[in-house]
Amino acid sequence: MTSSPFPSKRAPLYADVPDEKWFNWRWQLSNRINTVEEFEKVIHLTESERKALSATHLFRVDITPYFISLIDPDDPDDPIRKQVVPTDAELTPFTAMMEDSLAEDRHSPVPGLVHRYPDRVLMLVTTQCASYCRYCTRSRIVGDPSATFSRAEFEMQLEYLKRTPQVRDVLLSGGDPLVLAPKILEEILSRLREIPHIEIVRIGSRVPVFLPMRITDELCDMLQKYHPLWMNIHVNHPNEISAELEQACDRLTRAGIPLGNQAVLLAGVNDNVHIQRDLVQKLVRIRVRPYYLYQCDLVAGAGHFRTPVAKGLEIMEGLRGHTSGYAVHQYIIDAPGGGGKIPVMPNYLLSMSDHKVVLRNYEGYITTYEEPIDYLPSHAAKFKGQKRPEPGQSGVLGLLEGEQMFIKPEGFDQVHDRSGIEHRLKDPKKWVPLGIGAGEEPETPSQT
Repeated sequence: MTSSPFPSKRAPLYADVPDEKWFNWRWQLSNRINTVEEFEKVIHLTESERKALSATHLFRVDITPYFISLIDPDDPDDPIRKQVVPTDAELTPFTAMMEDSLAEDRHSPVPGLVHRYPDRVLMLVTTQCASYCRYCTRSRIVGDPSATFSRAEFEMQLEYLKRTPQVRDVLLSGGDPLVLAPKILEEILSRLREIPHIEIVRIGSRVPVFLPMRITDELCDMLQKYHPLWMNIHVNHPNEISAELEQACDRLTRAGIPLGNQAVLLAGVNDNVHIQRDLVQKLVRIRVRPYYLYQCDLVAGAGHFRTPVAKGLEIMEGLRGHTSGYAVHQYIIDAPGGGGKIPVMPNYLLSMSDHKVVLRNYEGYITTYEEPIDYLPSHAAKFKGQKRPEPGQSGVLGLLEGEQMFIKPEGFDQVHDRSGIEHRLKDPKKWVPLGIGAGEEPETPSQT
């Protein structure tokens, strides 16, 4: 590979560490920084940081020597520093804060497996990471060795997957799967590949960013045995893109693993359209496709990172049309309470009639698109053998396909009954839409 346009840094504390140690991922993990005394050898701590590091019940702190070397030691507002060095703002609760804001545990049929969507599952394989993001959505378990998943629970996860044939996609996360011992990671991949209906396996990892030394040729040789394999990494700021990260991504892509990036919108870190544009363009340069930009979750300790949703929309307005389309990620709110990922974007569709839509582009140019008047939905292409969603999960698609005419909140009918009595005018047949629904055709209402 040619020389990288991206920086390679090593803090003065590590200047005399031999390369064979510095580029050894096990050495990096064994020499992570987590105490006030260790931090002060590398950066100048603020009083807020000292207070947080001395607090009890603080979410785990660990930073690899490589990653802390990317921080400007004299800048308390350094964007990498804010992501991994705690401040006393973490100790302040905020409105709507939750321990499990995405209700993952509610959608967990067996420990460590989250089945939120019909055809894919999240498989938590460890609670450990190379370093710990201060806004971690799973801080309720991540970083806690006592909360990690046992061999028995792993077998329960596999048994659930074997008996659930609608699952075609498994996302490995945690914690970070790439901190697992190589033999354990390969066992997980090989066991998943034994299940015929699992088509793809994905890995969500920040190891290439925190610990690029882990992405060895040996690891890549092992991973490519289990294709189709996809990976999303997690870069929030252009300062995280180094020569080492570029080399790690190059190894992964040469092993045939498509790479995406999932970033989180963080106040004071990357809540600026120019930073975001620089980030996505540099990601594309190292062959990483921007995938998601998440709104920060309502998780304990993350209140000071949250921005208004309008800030995310402003950033999307400054990306679409202002850079390459494949460099524009989706802005996502992971719905509190377990609603899943909801894409949010500026309004480009301004109006519509029965034959025309009115659109605007990123410059404010407004145009119309004339729609066909002879198009018949009944003539749409047919797909034989189509799998239908699980009952109750077709959602809006079910409305469009005529499975039902409305979706009601739980208890809707009881509320609007007003606790009244059952009487002669309350005939349930009145509210059954003719010809809609997967069940039997309703009787035609009498004309008497």
